[in-house]
Amino acid sequence: MLKVDLNSDLGEAFSIYKMGLDEEILKYISSANIACGFHAGDPMVMDKTISLAKTNNVKIGAHPSFPDLLGFGRREMKISFDEAKNYTLYQLGALSAFAKAHNTKISHLKAHGAFYNMACKDEMLSLALCEAIASFDENIILLGLSSSLMCESARKKGLRYANEVFADRAYNEDGTLVSRSIKGSVIDDEQEAIKRVINMVKNGKVSTINGKEIDIKADSICVHGDNAKALDFVKNISLELKNAGIKISSLEELV
Repeated sequence: MLKVDLNSDLGEAFSIYKMGLDEEILKYISSANIACGFHAGDPMVMDKTISLAKTNNVKIGAHPSFPDLLGFGRREMKISFDEAKNYTLYQLGALSAFAKAHNTKISHLKAHGAFYNMACKDEMLSLALCEAIASFDENIILLGLSSSLMCESARKKGLRYANEVFADRAYNEDGTLVSRSIKGSVIDDEQEAIKRVINMVKNGKVSTINGKEIDIKADSICVHGDNAKALDFVKNISLELKNAGIKISSLEELV
């Protein structure tokens, strides 16, 4: 039986300021990437999100970002290897404190926003992420863009890693994500998103923004928690995966 992880970026609120539909989305996913305070999230939100994830038997992942609250972590930054590594370690440490308090652990790590996109192409950044994981807990799985430098760096470092694909984002021909500044970068059509997901998981293929079909490996599917239709997406993607004979499983079962 085919298996795939279903993940979402959550915990991106600030105390009394609500963002996303975390409580509902957690009912349908297997992995939650939780903001660690640099782009979103705070101690109250991290604590609550981990508690909700544990209640729903959802695996917990750290979602570290560049230190960019005002830009929601989506602005590129020029940083050194040591800065990238230590920013990651700092955020891992913050989230792990709450995980320990809830008698659970961090299973995976997925960088956020510009950090993620830049590390897909920048070996220094991808290796810094891997070095942070290795020095903190080598059992943590790196969740990276399918077939990107992040996954290659994890392989070289001897870390477990998973190839991530996106249900609601458009792809360039080199397998990278289309910039959010470009029209059509985010897919709002639910049926199109579902069709793409099934094709990626079953056939290892995805159509680019220019209509060309490229190869892709799908260990985990991301549905963004801040997408206006995130709940509908995740509900129906979960249903259609099951209808297609694909089991939703945690990353720990897959890699």
